[in-house]
Amino acid sequence: MAYQTILYDVADKILTITLNRPEKLNAFTPTMQRELIDAFDRADKDDGVRAIIVTGAGRAFCAGADLSSGADTFDRDARRGPVKRHADGRVDYSDPQVRDGGGQVTLRIFKSLKPVIAAVNGPAVGIGVTMQLAMDIRIASEAARFGFVFSQRGIVPEAASSWFLPRLVGISQALEWCYTGRVFPAQEALAGRLVSRLVPPDDLLPTARALAREIAEKTAPVSIALIRQMMWRMMGADDPMEAHKIDSRGIYARGRSDDVKEGVVSFLEKRPAQFKNTVTADMPDYFPWWDERDYR
Repeated sequence: MAYQTILYDVADKILTITLNRPEKLNAFTPTMQRELIDAFDRADKDDGVRAIIVTGAGRAFCAGADLSSGADTFDRDARRGPVKRHADGRVDYSDPQVRDGGGQVTLRIFKSLKPVIAAVNGPAVGIGVTMQLAMDIRIASEAARFGFVFSQRGIVPEAASSWFLPRLVGISQALEWCYTGRVFPAQEALAGRLVSRLVPPDDLLPTARALAREIAEKTAPVSIALIRQMMWRMMGADDPMEAHKIDSRGIYARGRSDDVKEGVVSFLEKRPAQFKNTVTADMPDYFPWWDERDYR
């Protein structure tokens, strides 16, 4: 796919996805939605990509949904045509046309097999902040600003943020930000644990790249893919036994792998490890464990 609204650049095993509508503050559009999903599909299939950074071009990360349609911006019937309805006139909410586009992006990021770092260079509002919630680490410029502005637009939070946000920052902080809809500075985002660190604007991408490089150069890609899914999916588990089941499968399957032999021997020999197993060819047979169709 040729991209119109994002840039896709791989260097040193690090993919940088740049939201690229700087003249519109990288406002989110259906085209950007499709392109982001394609970019994450593409990254998962490329063993040359070991970590992903997402950032914005120009002075914003993403100013939220493109509001150029005015009052019809969030009216799906007006923009896409009427959705399906039942015989009694009620909306058929199973119609794919009803699905939230931002949520389709965050669900795709959630399934990523590569670690994802948000490098928040400027304002991140609406979908500009909720798309980050499925990313693993958020590093922000001191010039960044954030806003869960949905209540001030008469709409509700989207992009599955009612699942992600309370898990990341706690229910009280999540509700305060969503109730008020205010735009707040990077310092408040740090205090509320939305981001893990703040850096001067010129240090943002170098800091994100240094972290991505540490992952890319020193770790086993299959281990990273499994760790990412284990951590995210266990956030919804109802008992630690569920984690024990997956831990046990992982320790057994990976314990017999060439990567583990290399990891141990390289440590004993005091040299960098050379991990050979790949995400495209060597994921264990119990993966993905959350899909009953794939249980063995």
